[in-house]
Amino acid sequence: MRAVVQRVTRASLSWILWEVGEEQISAIGQGMCVLLGISLEDTQKELEHMVQKILNLRVFKDESGKHWSKSVMDKQYEVLCVSQFTLQCVLKGNKPDFHLAMPSEQAESFCNSFLEQLHKTYRPELIKDGKFGAYMQVHIQNDEPVTIELESPAPGAATSDPKQLSKLEKQQQRKEKTRAKGPSESSKERNAPRKEDRSASSGAEGDVSSEWEP
Repeated sequence: MRAVVQRVTRASLSWILWEVGEEQISAIGQGMCVLLGISLEDTQKELEHMVQKILNLRVFKDESGKHWSKSVMDKQYEVLCVSQFTLQCVLKGNKPDFHLAMPSEQAESFCNSFLEQLHKTYRPELIKDGKFGAYMQVHIQNDEPVTIELESPAPGAATSDPKQLSKLEKQQQRKEKTRAKGPSESSKERNAPRKEDRSASSGAEGDVSSEWEP
């Protein structure tokens, strides 16, 4: 599951009706606009992870003006969610391909479950969304702007615990640095061919060391 989270001063969704033009579906004031891309492999586990990440993402100032201190829940701001299958795009040359996105029949139900989880975790009246599958105009007024990309752990990952994931990431980074540096000095010494000790006596041929004296 992927999400693009934008901090906004206001955002809205409008339904395009060819007969009457544009009709607003929903709108929020200050808060976050969330574009959500659902993949074929996403499960309830990825859904819950993403809900927690979005609601606890610290992209707002605190009362003293300190940046990156408060979440949307801390500030009691609004959230506008927009289903966005194009976030699961892969390119074939210059042509977008969406075979990794969950089919619309399943995605609609999954998106509804995502909204339900948001309602359970936060205040339902502060969660807004659009009309799934409808042709909509998205109006976003960014705050500064601030845009954060989120991605849930791959399905089947060994762990979803943030501390454990951080530990695994650090271990992987150390391995990559080690590979980049090449073999250690001690291993170089072990693998280097042994040089002949020219100071040693050669037996019947006499003391070879004298040949190297100036």
